[in-house]
Amino acid sequence: MSVTQLISRLPYEQATAASRRERIRWWRQSRFGMFVHLGLYSVLGRHEWAMATECIPMAEYEQLADRFQPQAGSARQWACLARRAGMKYMVFTAKHHEGYCLWDTRQTDYNSVQSGPKRDLVEEYIAACRAEGLKVGLYYSLMDWHHPDGGTCHYDPDARRRFLEFTRGCVGELMSNYGQIDILWYDVPKPLDTAEGWESYAMNQMVRSLQPHILINNRSHLPEDFGTPEGHVVAEKTQMDRGWEACMTFNGSSWGNMKGAEVDAWRTRDILKMLGTACNGRGNLLLNIGPTPDGAIPADAVAPLEAVGRWLERHGEAVYGSLDDAGAFPTYCGVVSRKDNIAYFWRNTWAGSEQGLGGYESPVKSVTCLTTGRPVEFTQKGYRILLTNLPNKCPDSEGGVTVFKLEFDSPPAWKWCPTTPAFVVGWD
Repeated sequence: MSVTQLISRLPYEQATAASRRERIRWWRQSRFGMFVHLGLYSVLGRHEWAMATECIPMAEYEQLADRFQPQAGSARQWACLARRAGMKYMVFTAKHHEGYCLWDTRQTDYNSVQSGPKRDLVEEYIAACRAEGLKVGLYYSLMDWHHPDGGTCHYDPDARRRFLEFTRGCVGELMSNYGQIDILWYDVPKPLDTAEGWESYAMNQMVRSLQPHILINNRSHLPEDFGTPEGHVVAEKTQMDRGWEACMTFNGSSWGNMKGAEVDAWRTRDILKMLGTACNGRGNLLLNIGPTPDGAIPADAVAPLEAVGRWLERHGEAVYGSLDDAGAFPTYCGVVSRKDNIAYFWRNTWAGSEQGLGGYESPVKSVTCLTTGRPVEFTQKGYRILLTNLPNKCPDSEGGVTVFKLEFDSPPAWKWCPTTPAFVVGWD
Protein backbone atom coordinates (compact mmCIF):
# COMPACT_ATOMS: atom_id res chain seq x y z
CA MET A 1 0.00 0.00 0.00
CA SER A 2 1.43 3.37 -0.95
CA VAL A 3 1.90 6.29 1.43
CA THR A 4 -0.64 8.23 -0.63
CA GLN A 5 -3.24 5.49 -0.16
CA LEU A 6 -2.61 5.40 3.59
CA ILE A 7 -2.94 9.15 3.95
CA SER A 8 -6.13 9.23 1.87
CA ARG A 9 -7.77 6.67 4.17
CA LEU A 10 -6.81 8.25 7.46
CA PRO A 11 -9.73 10.73 7.61
CA TYR A 12 -12.22 7.90 6.96
CA GLU A 13 -10.68 5.62 9.58
CA GLN A 14 -10.38 8.39 12.15
CA ALA A 15 -13.97 9.52 11.65
CA THR A 16 -15.25 5.95 11.83
CA ALA A 17 -13.31 5.23 15.02
CA ALA A 18 -14.45 8.49 16.61
CA SER A 19 -18.14 7.74 16.06
CA ARG A 20 -18.00 4.01 16.79
CA ARG A 21 -18.45 4.24 20.55
CA GLU A 22 -21.87 5.84 20.14
CA ARG A 23 -22.96 3.93 17.03
CA ILE A 24 -22.21 0.54 18.55
CA ARG A 25 -23.80 1.22 21.94
CA TRP A 26 -27.23 -0.23 21.11
CA TRP A 27 -25.65 -3.31 19.54
CA ARG A 28 -23.47 -4.05 22.57
CA GLN A 29 -26.47 -3.72 24.84
CA SER A 30 -28.68 -5.91 22.65
CA ARG A 31 -26.36 -8.96 22.80
CA PHE A 32 -28.65 -11.42 20.94
CA GLY A 33 -29.91 -11.41 17.35
CA MET A 34 -31.50 -13.62 14.70
CA PHE A 35 -29.85 -14.50 11.39
CA VAL A 36 -32.18 -15.61 8.56
CA HIS A 37 -30.88 -17.47 5.49
CA LEU A 38 -33.43 -17.70 2.70
CA GLY A 39 -32.80 -18.18 -1.02
CA LEU A 40 -33.21 -20.56 -3.95
CA TYR A 41 -31.08 -23.08 -2.05
CA SER A 42 -33.99 -23.36 0.40
CA VAL A 43 -35.95 -25.18 -2.30
CA LEU A 44 -33.33 -27.93 -2.55
CA GLY A 45 -33.21 -28.29 1.22
CA ARG A 46 -29.70 -29.73 1.26
CA HIS A 47 -27.27 -26.87 1.81
CA GLU A 48 -26.87 -23.25 0.75
CA TRP A 49 -23.68 -24.22 -1.13
CA ALA A 50 -25.45 -26.95 -3.14
CA MET A 51 -25.08 -25.15 -6.48
CA ALA A 52 -21.28 -25.19 -6.10
CA THR A 53 -20.71 -28.44 -4.25
CA GLU A 54 -23.12 -30.49 -6.39
CA CYS A 55 -21.97 -28.89 -9.67
CA ILE A 56 -25.52 -27.86 -10.62
CA PRO A 57 -25.52 -26.10 -14.03
CA MET A 58 -26.61 -22.48 -13.95
CA ALA A 59 -29.60 -23.01 -16.26
CA GLU A 60 -30.87 -25.82 -14.05
CA TYR A 61 -30.34 -23.89 -10.83
CA GLU A 62 -32.16 -20.81 -12.15
CA GLN A 63 -35.31 -22.91 -12.56
CA LEU A 64 -35.54 -23.21 -8.76
CA ALA A 65 -37.03 -19.73 -8.79
CA ASP A 66 -40.29 -21.19 -10.10
CA ARG A 67 -40.57 -23.22 -6.89
CA PHE A 68 -39.40 -20.49 -4.55
CA GLN A 69 -42.60 -19.12 -3.07
CA PRO A 70 -42.24 -17.63 0.44
CA GLN A 71 -45.72 -16.78 1.62
CA ALA A 72 -46.74 -13.22 2.42
CA GLY A 73 -46.45 -12.68 6.17
CA SER A 74 -43.49 -15.05 6.60
CA ALA A 75 -41.13 -12.28 7.63
CA ARG A 76 -43.53 -11.14 10.34
CA GLN A 77 -43.49 -14.68 11.77
CA TRP A 78 -39.67 -14.63 11.93
CA ALA A 79 -39.67 -11.23 13.60
CA CYS A 80 -42.35 -12.28 16.11
CA LEU A 81 -40.32 -15.32 17.08
CA ALA A 82 -37.15 -13.22 17.38
CA ARG A 83 -38.91 -10.83 19.73
CA ARG A 84 -40.36 -13.67 21.82
CA ALA A 85 -36.88 -15.21 22.02
CA GLY A 86 -35.47 -12.03 23.53
CA MET A 87 -33.55 -11.10 20.39
CA LYS A 88 -33.13 -7.40 19.69
CA TYR A 89 -32.09 -7.33 16.03
CA MET A 90 -32.14 -9.41 12.85
CA VAL A 91 -29.91 -9.94 9.81
CA PHE A 92 -31.43 -11.18 6.52
CA THR A 93 -29.72 -12.57 3.42
CA ALA A 94 -30.50 -9.97 0.75
CA LYS A 95 -28.17 -11.84 -1.63
CA HIS A 96 -26.31 -15.07 -0.92
CA HIS A 97 -23.47 -16.58 -2.96
CA GLU A 98 -25.93 -17.93 -5.53
CA GLY A 99 -26.47 -14.36 -6.76
CA TYR A 100 -30.28 -14.34 -6.50
CA CYS A 101 -31.37 -10.96 -5.14
CA LEU A 102 -34.34 -10.75 -2.79
CA TRP A 103 -35.20 -7.14 -3.55
CA ASP A 104 -36.34 -5.01 -6.48
CA THR A 105 -32.91 -4.34 -7.95
CA ARG A 106 -32.03 -2.63 -11.21
CA GLN A 107 -28.69 -4.40 -11.35
CA THR A 108 -30.03 -7.79 -12.55
CA ASP A 109 -33.28 -9.51 -13.53
CA TYR A 110 -32.25 -12.44 -11.32
CA ASN A 111 -34.34 -11.31 -8.37
CA SER A 112 -37.47 -12.08 -6.39
CA VAL A 113 -39.55 -9.37 -8.08
CA GLN A 114 -38.88 -10.56 -11.64
CA SER A 115 -39.23 -14.27 -10.77
CA GLY A 116 -40.21 -16.57 -7.93
CA PRO A 117 -42.61 -14.88 -5.49
CA LYS A 118 -42.69 -11.65 -7.59
CA ARG A 119 -42.30 -9.61 -4.39
CA ASP A 120 -39.64 -7.52 -2.69
CA LEU A 121 -38.72 -9.81 0.22
CA VAL A 122 -36.22 -7.34 1.68
CA GLU A 123 -38.96 -4.73 1.92
CA GLU A 124 -41.26 -7.22 3.70
CA TYR A 125 -38.50 -8.23 6.09
CA ILE A 126 -37.66 -4.64 7.02
CA ALA A 127 -41.32 -3.81 7.63
CA ALA A 128 -41.60 -6.86 9.89
CA CYS A 129 -38.55 -5.86 11.92
CA ARG A 130 -39.88 -2.39 12.48
CA ALA A 131 -43.33 -3.68 13.44
CA GLU A 132 -41.74 -5.83 16.14
CA GLY A 133 -39.34 -3.16 17.38
CA LEU A 134 -36.19 -4.91 16.09
CA LYS A 135 -33.09 -3.32 14.59
CA VAL A 136 -32.54 -4.08 10.89
CA GLY A 137 -29.53 -5.87 9.44
CA LEU A 138 -28.89 -6.83 5.82
CA TYR A 139 -26.50 -9.55 4.68
CA TYR A 140 -24.79 -9.20 1.32
CA SER A 141 -22.48 -11.81 -0.18
CA LEU A 142 -19.66 -10.19 -2.12
CA MET A 143 -19.00 -13.51 -3.83
CA ASP A 144 -21.45 -14.15 -6.68
CA TRP A 145 -21.71 -17.41 -8.64
CA HIS A 146 -24.30 -16.08 -11.08
CA HIS A 147 -22.79 -12.83 -12.33
CA PRO A 148 -20.74 -13.42 -15.51
CA ASP A 149 -17.83 -11.42 -14.07
CA GLY A 150 -18.03 -12.95 -10.59
CA GLY A 151 -15.08 -15.25 -11.26
CA THR A 152 -13.17 -13.59 -14.09
CA CYS A 153 -12.88 -10.36 -12.07
CA HIS A 154 -9.95 -12.01 -10.32
CA TYR A 155 -7.71 -11.72 -13.38
CA ASP A 156 -9.54 -9.56 -15.95
CA PRO A 157 -9.39 -5.80 -15.21
CA ASP A 158 -12.43 -5.03 -17.36
CA ALA A 159 -14.45 -7.77 -15.68
CA ARG A 160 -13.35 -6.47 -12.29
CA ARG A 161 -14.55 -2.97 -13.13
CA ARG A 162 -17.94 -4.26 -14.30
CA PHE A 163 -18.34 -6.50 -11.25
CA LEU A 164 -17.42 -3.72 -8.81
CA GLU A 165 -19.97 -1.44 -10.46
CA PHE A 166 -22.58 -4.17 -10.05
CA THR A 167 -21.60 -4.72 -6.41
CA ARG A 168 -21.60 -1.05 -5.58
CA GLY A 169 -24.95 -0.65 -7.34
CA CYS A 170 -26.52 -3.46 -5.28
CA VAL A 171 -25.16 -2.20 -1.98
CA GLY A 172 -26.16 1.35 -2.84
CA GLU A 173 -29.75 0.28 -3.49
CA LEU A 174 -29.97 -1.59 -0.18
CA MET A 175 -28.64 1.46 1.65
CA SER A 176 -30.88 3.96 -0.19
CA ASN A 177 -34.30 2.42 -0.72
CA TYR A 178 -35.54 1.28 2.71
CA GLY A 179 -34.93 3.99 5.28
CA GLN A 180 -32.55 3.43 8.17
CA ILE A 181 -30.49 0.23 8.04
CA ASP A 182 -28.65 -0.61 11.25
CA ILE A 183 -26.20 -3.34 10.15
CA LEU A 184 -24.47 -4.22 6.89
CA TRP A 185 -23.21 -7.81 7.11
CA TYR A 186 -20.84 -8.61 4.24
CA ASP A 187 -19.78 -12.19 3.52
CA VAL A 188 -17.08 -14.07 1.52
CA PRO A 189 -14.94 -11.43 -0.23
CA LYS A 190 -13.90 -13.81 -3.01
CA PRO A 191 -12.31 -14.06 -5.50
CA LEU A 192 -10.68 -10.69 -4.80
CA ASP A 193 -8.24 -11.06 -1.94
CA THR A 194 -7.73 -7.50 -0.69
CA ALA A 195 -9.63 -4.40 0.32
CA GLU A 196 -7.90 -2.68 -2.61
CA GLY A 197 -9.31 -5.27 -4.99
CA TRP A 198 -12.84 -4.66 -3.75
CA GLU A 199 -12.28 -0.92 -3.33
CA SER A 200 -13.77 -1.49 0.11
CA TYR A 201 -12.80 1.90 1.53
CA ALA A 202 -14.71 3.72 -1.18
CA MET A 203 -17.68 1.36 -0.98
CA ASN A 204 -17.96 1.59 2.79
CA GLN A 205 -17.53 5.34 2.66
CA MET A 206 -20.52 5.42 0.31
CA VAL A 207 -22.45 3.23 2.75
CA ARG A 208 -21.70 5.54 5.66
CA SER A 209 -22.64 8.61 3.65
CA LEU A 210 -26.07 7.04 3.09
CA GLN A 211 -26.41 5.43 6.55
CA PRO A 212 -24.35 7.44 9.08
CA HIS A 213 -25.39 5.28 12.05
CA ILE A 214 -24.77 1.91 10.43
CA LEU A 215 -22.51 -0.84 11.79
CA ILE A 216 -20.41 -2.77 9.25
CA ASN A 217 -18.79 -6.14 9.88
CA ASN A 218 -15.24 -7.20 9.04
CA ARG A 219 -15.81 -9.26 5.89
CA SER A 220 -14.84 -6.75 3.21
CA HIS A 221 -11.14 -7.17 4.12
CA LEU A 222 -11.46 -4.25 6.56
CA PRO A 223 -11.91 -4.56 10.34
CA GLU A 224 -14.68 -1.93 10.46
CA ASP A 225 -16.99 -2.19 13.53
CA PHE A 226 -17.11 -5.82 14.61
CA GLY A 227 -15.53 -9.23 14.10
CA THR A 228 -17.50 -12.32 13.12
CA PRO A 229 -16.25 -15.67 14.46
CA GLU A 230 -18.30 -18.36 12.74
CA GLY A 231 -19.28 -21.81 13.97
CA HIS A 232 -17.78 -21.29 17.43
CA VAL A 233 -18.34 -18.84 20.27
CA VAL A 234 -14.89 -17.57 21.16
CA ALA A 235 -14.15 -14.06 22.37
CA GLU A 236 -12.09 -11.95 19.99
CA LYS A 237 -9.66 -9.36 21.28
CA THR A 238 -10.83 -6.03 19.93
CA GLN A 239 -9.42 -2.54 19.75
CA MET A 240 -10.82 0.95 19.38
CA ASP A 241 -14.23 -0.06 20.74
CA ARG A 242 -14.80 -2.70 18.10
CA GLY A 243 -17.08 -5.57 19.04
CA TRP A 244 -17.41 -9.23 18.11
CA GLU A 245 -20.38 -11.37 17.22
CA ALA A 246 -20.38 -15.16 16.98
CA CYS A 247 -22.67 -16.38 14.19
CA MET A 248 -24.07 -19.85 14.73
CA THR A 249 -26.63 -21.81 12.73
CA PHE A 250 -29.46 -23.61 14.43
CA ASN A 251 -28.68 -27.16 13.40
CA GLY A 252 -24.91 -26.87 13.14
CA SER A 253 -25.10 -28.31 9.61
CA SER A 254 -26.58 -25.82 7.18
CA TRP A 255 -27.42 -22.13 7.19
CA GLY A 256 -30.25 -22.59 4.72
CA ASN A 257 -33.16 -24.98 5.08
CA MET A 258 -31.93 -28.58 5.35
CA LYS A 259 -34.38 -31.44 5.40
CA GLY A 260 -33.73 -33.95 8.15
CA ALA A 261 -31.37 -31.74 10.15
CA GLU A 262 -33.74 -31.65 13.12
CA VAL A 263 -31.74 -34.35 14.90
CA ASP A 264 -28.86 -31.88 15.25
CA ALA A 265 -30.94 -28.87 16.28
CA TRP A 266 -29.77 -26.84 19.26
CA ARG A 267 -31.65 -27.32 22.50
CA THR A 268 -32.57 -24.47 24.82
CA ARG A 269 -29.63 -25.43 27.00
CA ASP A 270 -27.21 -25.29 24.06
CA ILE A 271 -28.36 -21.79 23.12
CA LEU A 272 -28.05 -20.54 26.69
CA LYS A 273 -24.52 -21.90 26.99
CA MET A 274 -23.54 -20.13 23.75
CA LEU A 275 -25.16 -16.91 24.94
CA GLY A 276 -23.38 -17.17 28.30
CA THR A 277 -20.01 -17.58 26.59
CA ALA A 278 -20.72 -14.53 24.44
CA CYS A 279 -21.70 -12.46 27.48
CA ASN A 280 -18.58 -13.60 29.34
CA GLY A 281 -16.46 -12.09 26.54
CA ARG A 282 -18.64 -8.99 26.00
CA GLY A 283 -19.68 -10.31 22.60
CA ASN A 284 -22.92 -10.95 20.76
CA LEU A 285 -24.63 -14.11 19.55
CA LEU A 286 -26.29 -14.11 16.11
CA LEU A 287 -28.30 -17.33 15.86
CA ASN A 288 -29.47 -18.44 12.42
CA ILE A 289 -32.64 -20.14 11.22
CA GLY A 290 -33.19 -21.38 7.66
CA PRO A 291 -36.87 -21.04 6.71
CA THR A 292 -38.50 -23.56 4.39
CA PRO A 293 -39.16 -22.59 0.73
CA ASP A 294 -42.59 -21.24 1.69
CA GLY A 295 -41.02 -19.09 4.39
CA ALA A 296 -42.11 -21.14 7.38
CA ILE A 297 -39.90 -21.30 10.47
CA PRO A 298 -38.30 -24.74 10.96
CA ALA A 299 -40.41 -26.53 13.58
CA ASP A 300 -37.35 -27.56 15.58
CA ALA A 301 -36.43 -23.90 16.21
CA VAL A 302 -39.67 -22.64 17.72
CA ALA A 303 -39.85 -24.34 21.13
CA PRO A 304 -36.17 -23.83 22.08
CA LEU A 305 -36.22 -20.16 21.10
CA GLU A 306 -39.45 -19.49 22.97
CA ALA A 307 -37.94 -21.16 26.03
CA VAL A 308 -34.87 -18.94 25.73
CA GLY A 309 -37.20 -15.95 25.66
CA ARG A 310 -38.88 -17.06 28.88
CA TRP A 311 -35.44 -17.58 30.45
CA LEU A 312 -34.37 -14.07 29.44
CA GLU A 313 -37.46 -12.58 31.06
CA ARG A 314 -36.04 -13.78 34.40
CA HIS A 315 -32.32 -13.47 33.73
CA GLY A 316 -32.08 -10.62 31.24
CA GLU A 317 -30.02 -8.34 33.48
CA ALA A 318 -27.11 -10.79 33.13
CA VAL A 319 -27.31 -10.41 29.33
CA TYR A 320 -28.54 -7.00 28.24
CA GLY A 321 -26.90 -3.66 28.82
CA SER A 322 -23.28 -2.58 28.94
CA LEU A 323 -21.31 -5.55 30.26
CA ASP A 324 -17.76 -5.24 31.51
CA ASP A 325 -14.83 -7.51 30.86
CA ALA A 326 -15.45 -10.56 33.05
CA GLY A 327 -11.80 -11.55 33.04
CA ALA A 328 -10.87 -15.16 33.69
CA PHE A 329 -13.18 -16.11 36.58
CA PRO A 330 -12.62 -19.81 35.83
CA THR A 331 -15.11 -22.40 36.98
CA TYR A 332 -15.94 -25.63 35.27
CA CYS A 333 -19.58 -25.41 36.35
CA GLY A 334 -20.47 -22.32 34.31
CA VAL A 335 -19.44 -18.86 33.13
CA VAL A 336 -19.55 -15.32 34.48
CA SER A 337 -20.80 -12.07 32.99
CA ARG A 338 -20.11 -8.80 34.79
CA LYS A 339 -21.66 -5.36 35.10
CA ASP A 340 -20.16 -2.68 37.37
CA ASN A 341 -20.05 -4.15 40.92
CA ILE A 342 -22.00 -7.25 39.99
CA ALA A 343 -20.86 -10.66 38.77
CA TYR A 344 -23.48 -12.98 37.30
CA PHE A 345 -22.52 -16.61 37.68
CA TRP A 346 -24.26 -18.83 35.11
CA ARG A 347 -24.28 -22.27 36.71
CA ASN A 348 -24.92 -24.72 33.87
CA THR A 349 -23.71 -27.86 35.66
CA TRP A 350 -25.65 -28.57 38.82
CA ALA A 351 -22.93 -30.06 40.98
CA GLY A 352 -24.82 -30.44 44.24
CA SER A 353 -26.11 -28.09 46.94
CA GLU A 354 -22.88 -26.09 47.30
CA GLN A 355 -20.84 -24.12 44.80
CA GLY A 356 -17.41 -22.66 45.32
CA LEU A 357 -16.00 -19.68 43.41
CA GLY A 358 -12.31 -18.94 43.79
CA GLY A 359 -9.99 -16.03 43.10
CA TYR A 360 -12.21 -13.11 44.14
CA GLU A 361 -10.47 -10.38 46.11
CA SER A 362 -13.43 -8.01 46.54
CA PRO A 363 -15.85 -8.41 49.48
CA VAL A 364 -19.30 -9.78 48.61
CA LYS A 365 -22.32 -7.85 49.90
CA SER A 366 -25.13 -10.16 48.78
CA VAL A 367 -25.99 -13.12 46.56
CA THR A 368 -29.36 -13.63 44.88
CA CYS A 369 -30.61 -16.41 42.64
CA LEU A 370 -32.20 -14.72 39.63
CA THR A 371 -33.96 -17.94 38.70
CA THR A 372 -35.94 -18.10 41.94
CA GLY A 373 -35.65 -14.49 43.11
CA ARG A 374 -34.46 -15.69 46.52
CA PRO A 375 -31.37 -14.67 48.51
CA VAL A 376 -28.58 -17.23 48.72
CA GLU A 377 -26.51 -18.01 51.80
CA PHE A 378 -22.76 -17.68 51.35
CA THR A 379 -19.47 -17.47 53.17
CA GLN A 380 -16.33 -15.69 52.01
CA LYS A 381 -12.88 -16.45 53.29
CA GLY A 382 -9.83 -15.07 51.59
CA TYR A 383 -10.13 -15.67 47.86
CA ARG A 384 -12.90 -18.22 48.28
CA ILE A 385 -16.68 -17.72 48.06
CA LEU A 386 -18.90 -20.65 48.94
CA LEU A 387 -22.60 -20.65 48.04
CA THR A 388 -24.51 -22.91 50.41
CA ASN A 389 -27.95 -24.42 51.00
CA LEU A 390 -28.67 -24.57 47.28
CA PRO A 391 -31.50 -26.78 46.02
CA ASN A 392 -30.59 -30.38 45.31
CA LYS A 393 -31.87 -29.99 41.74
CA CYS A 394 -31.40 -27.18 39.27
CA PRO A 395 -34.33 -24.74 39.70
CA ASP A 396 -34.38 -23.94 35.97
CA SER A 397 -36.33 -26.80 34.43
CA GLU A 398 -36.24 -25.67 30.78
CA GLY A 399 -32.61 -24.88 30.06
CA GLY A 400 -30.80 -26.13 33.11
CA VAL A 401 -28.94 -22.81 33.52
CA THR A 402 -29.31 -20.89 36.78
CA VAL A 403 -27.86 -17.44 37.36
CA PHE A 404 -26.58 -16.17 40.68
CA LYS A 405 -26.17 -12.44 41.13
CA LEU A 406 -23.17 -11.57 43.31
CA GLU A 407 -23.03 -7.94 44.40
CA PHE A 408 -19.63 -6.69 45.58
CA ASP A 409 -18.47 -3.57 47.40
CA SER A 410 -16.47 -2.59 44.33
CA PRO A 411 -15.93 -3.93 40.79
CA PRO A 412 -14.93 -7.56 41.45
CA ALA A 413 -11.27 -8.24 40.86
CA TRP A 414 -10.03 -11.74 40.18
CA LYS A 415 -6.64 -13.42 40.17
CA TRP A 416 -5.14 -16.80 40.86
CA CYS A 417 -5.15 -17.18 44.64
CA PRO A 418 -1.90 -17.81 46.57
CA THR A 419 -2.86 -21.39 47.39
CA THR A 420 -3.10 -22.37 43.70
CA PRO A 421 -0.15 -24.59 42.70
CA ALA A 422 2.34 -22.53 40.71
CA PHE A 423 2.32 -24.93 37.78
CA VAL A 424 -1.45 -24.44 37.38
CA VAL A 425 -1.37 -20.65 37.11
CA GLY A 426 -1.87 -19.55 33.52
CA TRP A 427 -2.71 -23.04 32.32
CA ASP A 428 -5.75 -23.30 30.08
